[in-house]
Amino acid sequence: MNTATIYNYRKVDDQLSTGGQPTEEQLQAAAREGIRTIINLAPSDTRSALPDEAGAVQALGMIYNHIPVDWEYPTEQDFASFEQVMQTRAAGKTLIHCAANFRVTAFFSLYARKHLGWSDAEAASFRASVWEGSRYPIWEAFIARMNARIDEGDADQHVGA
Repeated sequence: MNTATIYNYRKVDDQLSTGGQPTEEQLQAAAREGIRTIINLAPSDTRSALPDEAGAVQALGMIYNHIPVDWEYPTEQDFASFEQVMQTRAAGKTLIHCAANFRVTAFFSLYARKHLGWSDAEAASFRASVWEGSRYPIWEAFIARMNARIDEGDADQHVGA
């Protein structure tokens, strides 16, 4: 068992991976693989949620961050909380997950555009690796709104340069 067996698993680089809800065994594998931080974007009441993920993660010696993002109502505050956790997380490997890796690929692609220099095409490609063939108007509107804010921020930086 390893983290690559997590539903909709995606490896971003040697330090970061994303996926759907890991099982207890997959969390144990994450600890063995040297993952130090787990970030969970799924609410605790999802059907696949573990009964005490925070306790399981902490018992394995990893750091646990939980940002419960409502599937029907993702907010800018959710994204701001995600940004803060990403920017202050401990050095070392991180696994970001939600129920099926939809919330995560949306949030991480926005984060990567804003903070890691990803192009819109790179971000869209990363999302499409999970979202292909899916249509979620609420999320499409949220992503478009956040992309516009990111683009406005880039324009603001160039104006002051």
